[in-house]
Amino acid sequence: MTKQKGNIDIKTENIFPIIKKFLYSDHEIFLREIISNAVDATQKLKTIASMGKVKDDLGDLTIHVEVDKKKKTITVRDRGIGMTRDEVEKYINQIAFSSAEEFVKKFKNKSEAESNAIIGHFGLGFYSSFMVAENVEIKTKTYKKGGSTKAVHWECDGSPEYTIQELDKEDRGTEIILHIDEENKDFLEDYKINELLSKYCKFLPVPIQFGTEKIQEPIEGEKDKDGNQKTKEVERPKIINNPNPLWKTKPSEVKEEDYKSFYRELYPMNFDEPLFQIHLNVDYPFNLTGILYFPKVKKDYELQRNKIQLYSNQVFVTDSVEGIVPDFLTLLHGVIDSPDIPLNVSRSYLQSDNNVKKISNYINKKVADKLAEIFKNDREGFEKKWDDIKIFIEYGMISEPKFYEKAEKFALLKNTEGKYFTFEEYKKHIEPTQKDKDKKLIYLYATNVDEQYSYIETARDKGYDVLVMDGALDSHFINNLEQKFESSGFARVDSNTIDKLINKDDEAPSKLDDKQKETVKAVIERNIDSQKFNIVFENLSETDMPVIIMQNEFMRRMKDMEAIGGGGGMMGLGGLPETYEMVVNANNPLISKILNDKNEEAQDKLVKQVYDLARLSKNLLKGKELTDFVKRSIDIIE
Repeated sequence: MTKQKGNIDIKTENIFPIIKKFLYSDHEIFLREIISNAVDATQKLKTIASMGKVKDDLGDLTIHVEVDKKKKTITVRDRGIGMTRDEVEKYINQIAFSSAEEFVKKFKNKSEAESNAIIGHFGLGFYSSFMVAENVEIKTKTYKKGGSTKAVHWECDGSPEYTIQELDKEDRGTEIILHIDEENKDFLEDYKINELLSKYCKFLPVPIQFGTEKIQEPIEGEKDKDGNQKTKEVERPKIINNPNPLWKTKPSEVKEEDYKSFYRELYPMNFDEPLFQIHLNVDYPFNLTGILYFPKVKKDYELQRNKIQLYSNQVFVTDSVEGIVPDFLTLLHGVIDSPDIPLNVSRSYLQSDNNVKKISNYINKKVADKLAEIFKNDREGFEKKWDDIKIFIEYGMISEPKFYEKAEKFALLKNTEGKYFTFEEYKKHIEPTQKDKDKKLIYLYATNVDEQYSYIETARDKGYDVLVMDGALDSHFINNLEQKFESSGFARVDSNTIDKLINKDDEAPSKLDDKQKETVKAVIERNIDSQKFNIVFENLSETDMPVIIMQNEFMRRMKDMEAIGGGGGMMGLGGLPETYEMVVNANNPLISKILNDKNEEAQDKLVKQVYDLARLSKNLLKGKELTDFVKRSIDIIE
């Protein structure tokens, strides 16, 4: 049959420039779409063959990708189901182009995000090729025997005109030849194609071959003088994908080492092994498989999102999974695969899609159940992992109420002695230390054990336990827990709250009367920044520090919020002043010495010394003042 020309019946003007520009925001997606079509054609053939409708042996079903820089072509060749002439007319000329025209009409006056959502409803994957090609050819032959089954050659240069004619082609399947335009010639580089194949096609279910690789092959029957097998270097076709990724295997058939090996396959540059993983496998009311790994978190909390890869039937979709995976779990690593998630839609579309919402809720529940199971079956192992996984759990409890409901049973609090408690266990642990039941139960905590060591020791000497809350999210987590815990509050160990915990009946009698306290206060005030420090006297023990600097818990939190862009500024307070409470221990012998010393210079020197010691323990002594303190200390020693 001779070559036949045709006109696609479309009324929209300049349809191809619009497709070329707006079909996808990223032109590189063309390779994913063309290869996905080849995979579909191959899978359809295998399905039909399983029904006994294919007489011939299927043979090698590998999809081949070839680049010819001289001819400026990229070719994708499959041995799938193929098409008849009528099928080419129907699926390429009629359905797809009419869909394209409808797409363009709907695209007018739409934002890019809205247009991306529209794409998902039109079978336009093949036409992504025109984003990078000035001319596209299809050479195809059906698997069917008899009738009009001659091979067909279709060609189009990106205008409404096309040509179609019969072709001598022996093998079944389809060959797509893209003649790459000048603007996109970087796609003719082997490294670029390798990059795209690795990104989009790494786990497609049909083998994909591109280029060759050199390997060492054993030489049969030959060994060296040490008895080792001799090998020779051979070049063979390179298969770039793993058609059977681990997440498609039933969890009951997977060993622990398999999970670790697959993690290394996903993240070859990550040398830390994951803490544990969660294998997702559900087929009702939606289809979802995948593996989520809890990574080992570095101490500096350099957390990376975009480590979860989303697939649809093993076709890579995105590594930006916000809206599909609960936000706190975007910090995890791994893959999820669901045919119920459309390939080409906007994030706003995903967030409103009912299936996506169900999937998100399922993943939330599955992760919570897995953590609860680990905690129940191996609490000791769970505690060892806690410092690494707590940031995920705290984030989830802050952001997801349903996750909080489950997590409050296994979330842990760690104290300065390194002991771990559930919320309920810790409440029972500290209740006896706070005798006045009319008061709120106060959870004391330290944010830096080294810097706040003296305050921790003071609290522990008084019989109080101190938690370690030094994580990246702990300040937010504390605020969240205060809203959840009834009649309870949190206070940093260097705040003024600790003294409020002491019943007045428990206080030692003061060695100074009110007049003497006023005398000492006057000496102290002339040596310190009285606007920054509010002086109060407490009757502590003789062994307690002479001066302790504390900060109002509420004001400190406001300063912390202000530092991250909220707090004082939001409340119209402007820059909050740095204010502290200077607690003077009326029973410490040094305070009595300051009172009784008749030498004003000696008094001032001693006040400055105890004042600077207190500031040093609070990490407030810096620069010239720190240098002066060191010199003064040497003078006192001498």
